[in-house]
Amino acid sequence: MSTPTHTSAKTILLTGGAGFIGFHTARALLDRGDTVVMVDDLNDYYDVSLKLARVEELKKHPHAERLTFVVGDVADYAMLEEVYSTHPFTHICHLAAQAGVRYSLEQPFSYERANLLGFLNILELARHKQITNLIYASSSSVYGANTKTPFAETDMTDRPVSLYAATKKANELMAHAYHHLYGINCTGLRFFTVYGPWGRPDMAPMGFAKKMCAGEPIDIYNGGDMKRDFTYIDDIVAGVVSAIDHSYAWEVFNLAYGRSVPLLAYIEALERALGVTAVRTLLPMQPGDVPVTDADISHAKEKLGYDPATSVTEGVATFAQWYRQYYAV
Repeated sequence: MSTPTHTSAKTILLTGGAGFIGFHTARALLDRGDTVVMVDDLNDYYDVSLKLARVEELKKHPHAERLTFVVGDVADYAMLEEVYSTHPFTHICHLAAQAGVRYSLEQPFSYERANLLGFLNILELARHKQITNLIYASSSSVYGANTKTPFAETDMTDRPVSLYAATKKANELMAHAYHHLYGINCTGLRFFTVYGPWGRPDMAPMGFAKKMCAGEPIDIYNGGDMKRDFTYIDDIVAGVVSAIDHSYAWEVFNLAYGRSVPLLAYIEALERALGVTAVRTLLPMQPGDVPVTDADISHAKEKLGYDPATSVTEGVATFAQWYRQYYAV
């Protein structure tokens, strides 16, 4: 078994650093004394001003001198080499990706570039620069239409129901091949429905909050018969940082709360936290979506010391407080 290696400060390439999980991860790494070389292409998949606001928030950090921010696309290998030549790093935390299940039905080629070519570039960079440890973002979507719950890392994941999920499964296979061929230590993290302050506007919590505060109806798919393993951002970041500190040869971990919550119960918690009542529009299931996500997190508990502690009630309340303040609602 690997043991934590945070005996001294690290220099870490963090891709997708202006994103939701990337921003919080960067802040946690700076908090503990690491040097962060952050790359993000600031694409317009969602509101760029939110991404820029996250970057500005990081620049206010007491240890901002240990942060370098580069606007760049991970599909550009020459850019990555240039970043390494000026800011050599020993670890990679690769969170950059084209996200979103539904968007992959509309813009499939953006997933090829960001999630396949981009990840190949990261693997090649790790190979040629002899990177100590590569951590990368996978997704709960790799479980596809599995009906056996909770999802365990040993379950079948070869029947994805969206292109996004297929690219994330491909990332896991590519990582395994590079570990086998070149001995690169690779750890994949399957994130489950992450929410919290500074969240992504394309995800349900932010979308619901915006429409609820505006008095607009919210769309609820599958007639509301949905369950999700909603995971608060601080718990996710604790798992990411632990994965950076451990250097496993090749692993995949579920990072989740470890408890599935009905979507309607989550909406009710959001109603209480925001002090508004949602107007609900019940719709059929969306293509590429799944009715349930529910994670077995025992593997991450054993090998990463992962111990999520934030209940949906607590997490939603903190998110709602941030939302009202940030958007002046």
